[in-house]
This record gives sequence, C-alpha cells and structure tokens, in this order.
Amino acid sequence: MKTWHIITGEYPPAAGGVSDYCHHVAAGLAAAGDEVHVWCPSVNGSSSSDQPGVHVHAIAGSWGPADRDRIDAAMDEIPGTKHLLVQWVPHAFGARSVNVGFCRWMRRRARTGDVLDVMVHEPGLGFGGGSLRHNAAAAVHRLMLTLLLSRARRVWVAIPAWAEVLRPWTAGRRDLTFLWLPVPSNIPVENLNGQVATRRAELLRGADGIILGHFSTYPASTRVALRELLPALLSAAPNLHVQLLGRGADQALAELKAPLGVDAARVHASADATATQLSRDLQSCDMLVQPYVDGVSSRRGTLMACLAHGRPVVTTTGPLSEPFWKDSDSIVALPAGDLPGLARTILDLARQPERRSQVALSARATYERRFSLERLIHSLRSDTCAVHS
Repeated sequence: MKTWHIITGEYPPAAGGVSDYCHHVAAGLAAAGDEVHVWCPSVNGSSSSDQPGVHVHAIAGSWGPADRDRIDAAMDEIPGTKHLLVQWVPHAFGARSVNVGFCRWMRRRARTGDVLDVMVHEPGLGFGGGSLRHNAAAAVHRLMLTLLLSRARRVWVAIPAWAEVLRPWTAGRRDLTFLWLPVPSNIPVENLNGQVATRRAELLRGADGIILGHFSTYPASTRVALRELLPALLSAAPNLHVQLLGRGADQALAELKAPLGVDAARVHASADATATQLSRDLQSCDMLVQPYVDGVSSRRGTLMACLAHGRPVVTTTGPLSEPFWKDSDSIVALPAGDLPGLARTILDLARQPERRSQVALSARATYERRFSLERLIHSLRSDTCAVHS
C-alpha cells in the first residue's frame, strides 16, 4: 500500500477539468487500497471528502510561503513515506502562474526524502505570444519546470508530445523517465435507457431525425468553428438537430442565434448539467463533432467522454495528435481547419447508420483498452505505460 499526496490547484467543489480528474484519481487509488491525501485550496470553506479513504486538506490558500509552511506542518504529521503526485498546470498554483517558490518547495521536500512524481497536464506558456509579459512568463515557466524535474522520480504526461517539450528542461538528467498517462472521461456511463429515449423525443419533438452533439467549454476557436459549421449543416439537413453540451453552451447558443436564423430552433443547449444528465445527453446523440484547433489527443476529456459513451465522433487531427489516431477506426478525423470537409463528412455519416454503429463499437472498445480510469490507476500503481524514456 502506498500513501499518496496529491498536490493540486483545484479539487471539487471547484469546477474544472483538473478538479474532476483529481477527484476520480483519488477515488480510484483509494478503492485500490492505497491511502490518499489531497492538498488543495479551499472553495467556500470546503475541507472534507465524499470519497471513502480520501482525506482532503483544503489549506493551500494561494500557495504562498505561509500556506506552504502550514502544509509542511500538517503533512509531516502523517507517518510513512510520502509519495507526492503534483498535478502540474502552472496557472493553478497562484502568483499569476509564476510561483517559483512552489517549485523550490517541492524540490526541497524531494531532497529530504519524499518521492516526487509530476503529472503534466500543461507544460506552460510557449514563446512568441506577442507581448513581453507573455514571453517573460513563458521563461519563468521553464525555470519552474527545471526546478521540479531536477528532483522528480518520474514524469507523467497527458500526451506523448509533452515529453519532447519537457526534455530540454531536465537539467541534463538522463535517468528521468517520461510516462504517458491519458486523461480518462470524467462523465461516468450510466444506464439511463428510459431517460435517453425521453430526451431524444424532446429534442426531435417526436419526429425522426439525427441528433448531432458537441461537448466543450466553448473557447473562442470552438465558437468560430461552430458559427461556420452549423448554419451549413442545418441548411443542408432539415432532419438534423444539434445539442450543445458543457459549460458555456448557453452563451454559445446565444451567439449562434443570429447566424442560424430560423434554424436556431433546432439547436439546444445543456450548460449546467449534472454528470448523470451529461451521460444521458451524450447517449442521446447519434454522433458528435469535436473540432480541436490543435488536434484530437488523449488529454481531451471531452473526447474521452464521447468515446466512453460509445458515440461516433467526427473530429480533427493536428500537431498534438498522437500518431495512432490516423489509423484508428474509433473516430472519423480530418485535418484541423478543414471545416468544409468536416461538414461534408458529418452529412455523409448522418446517412450511414451502419457505419455510425461500427465507429461507436470501436470507440467504446478503444476507450476501455487505452483510456479508462481502471487503466490509469493500474498504470499509476505499477509505474507502467511508458512511451518515452
């Protein structure tokens, strides 16, 4: 049995992908028999866990010096070897993403006997952002990575491409191992057959039709893609209905009403849904469109939710896409930016129910084989899944 100390900038009830990820990982490790402590900031006075075997210490504040001293004192009272698992997103640890003191603190704890592993969700800002402040922050992010990686036992990466980004900042260490740890779906698949049928009837108003879904947090690039895609799709396919899922769906729909005109009546938004409602809504879709500007990859929790629910997905490949997607029959993919091609592919797939069924079956099987939470927990506990070393 290991004693895990998950160091994260967000944890429920805080909203966010890393928050959901840590919640599921903590529960999975505890269910496997390990002891789990989570160190995070407080949200509305939160300090307890709803998960058996998971101890939440919401005392991190803004990760300043006094906060770190407080965590040191509390952590040192816990017996046994401390296995630190840092959920690295530089913007999650205060100081406007340039908290060098946090990384020096982690390095110090590793020097004095703690085991330090780092899970990299986002390495940090890239250079060339157009402003002096952006490039200065990017330089500090690299210093922070060097401090962390200098004492890390191993580094987990959400996508293999991050390993190449990180290598120059390992301070020359040749012994550091990079391991691929895909992000699983944070929406459990629930048996909701009756509710799914009811939802489809609501969206289709009792008629026959195709429901095209999109699951996102609606960044600017996605809103631009939807403004180009949806008017053309709805005009070409009178039986097509669209369901927008995820935080920000209602605002995205409000922006789309003008360009859609009368066809806006066939677009529906489900923004602040529970996990059960999201599972229902995903299952009610005949297929989903997920146009990622940098390409489909295993760090995309929205894609993982679609695959876990066995939904056919039309998506895009790009610079961050893992090579295996190009030959995979679990998605239908086109190069990022080819929105006219994406529209044509969606319309073709809408007319091919047998092909949609084949893609759906492959999607679910691929998820279970490569990306499930069970596989993630097995990898963490056995230190496997290496793709770079």
